[in-house]
Amino acid sequence: MTAVIENENELSGTPPRKQDDGVFVTLREAPRAVKALLFGGFISRLAAFIQIYLVLFLTDRGFSATQAGLALGVYGAGAVVGSLAGGSLSDRLGARAVTLISMGGSALLIVSILYAPTYALLLAAVFMVSTVGQFYRPAAQTMLTELTPRHRVVMITAMYRLGLNLGMTAAPLIGAALLAVSYNALFWGEAAAALVFGGIVMFALPRRAPKAVRAAAKRAEAAKAAEAGSMEGRSGYLAVFADWRYSVYLLAMLLTSIVYCQYTATLPLDISAAGLSLWWYGAAVSLNGLIVITCELAMTKVVQKWPIRLTALLGLGLVSVGYAIYAISPLPIWFMLGTLVWTLSEIIGGPTTFAYPALAGPERLRGRYIGAMQSVFGLGTAIGPVIGTLVWFQVGRSVWLWAALLSAIATVAGLIGMRDPNKADESRTATASAT
Repeated sequence: MTAVIENENELSGTPPRKQDDGVFVTLREAPRAVKALLFGGFISRLAAFIQIYLVLFLTDRGFSATQAGLALGVYGAGAVVGSLAGGSLSDRLGARAVTLISMGGSALLIVSILYAPTYALLLAAVFMVSTVGQFYRPAAQTMLTELTPRHRVVMITAMYRLGLNLGMTAAPLIGAALLAVSYNALFWGEAAAALVFGGIVMFALPRRAPKAVRAAAKRAEAAKAAEAGSMEGRSGYLAVFADWRYSVYLLAMLLTSIVYCQYTATLPLDISAAGLSLWWYGAAVSLNGLIVITCELAMTKVVQKWPIRLTALLGLGLVSVGYAIYAISPLPIWFMLGTLVWTLSEIIGGPTTFAYPALAGPERLRGRYIGAMQSVFGLGTAIGPVIGTLVWFQVGRSVWLWAALLSAIATVAGLIGMRDPNKADESRTATASAT
């Protein structure tokens, strides 16, 4: 009820009541549907076994390492397609319907991987599992934004990210326990988790948007005519990419994701080539996970009040600084210090940059704005390790200087592309009122 009242205040132009936007207050006052989505996101990542164990499953079934690697690449391609499709479906069908389709469809498709009679059909099943299973990501972020007061969207996004991170941290351990039983237990377990999430959505998410959200949709329709002239009749993703500043922001996200994922591919190669124990790599990754899980919410309580460009500068720029520190010397202290710095970028900028798409675009395109960001970020994560390792084999440790340069370009793009969402809303409302 609180979220609806505050959203109505925003729609009517009345300033929201000044409240504590801390972690516990925000969670306590969140609507039941928001809490359900936060828990559902945790469940979905807690049972995300396929991507982790797909290569082992295929090699155990007699497929070659090349075939297993190709299947993993197909899974990544499906995630990119699924984010785009999920964003479009969210705008057309609504977040609740799309999430139910995603969870129910992926549960059936996950099990089909076990029984695919040929490699070609198995690849098709893997692609569809990833695609359909990704539908819910833009849908969930869309509904979280619609049901949350605008000034708390960044904090709610941080909570959502925390659930995903906790689930991803525990998933390998739970998967290993199920794998000790059989691969059947592993795949059926993930399918069951998808059905649990679907059940949560069915009973906890509203069939109709709250009154304040429906009012926002009507306001969006009023602004639609005004926007149509500037967008020259474009619709769907064409309208998203017609927003040139948002396109620059998408470029920033693509470059950042290409650089960011080098800690999973290039960093272990560099540590091993330096003659260091891979224990140091494990320590660096653990340091990142520990800080993100324990500190991101506390940092977000402070960061959510900052100007968005300051958050972008630190959230994107510190990635460049952290990777540049790696280039100083192949000693453990520099690897650990560099990891600490780029981890700070994650806890400072992560919630804001991931919440930004839902706040930046008009209501009628919200799902597509979110889907576009998630797809380019997923694309960067898929191609980043390939690019990074190829560059490392060519230039050695200088790869970190190239990564820092690319991240610096991403920071500039982020500063250009990210604008104050509140001012953008005011501009759209004024334009609509003038017409």
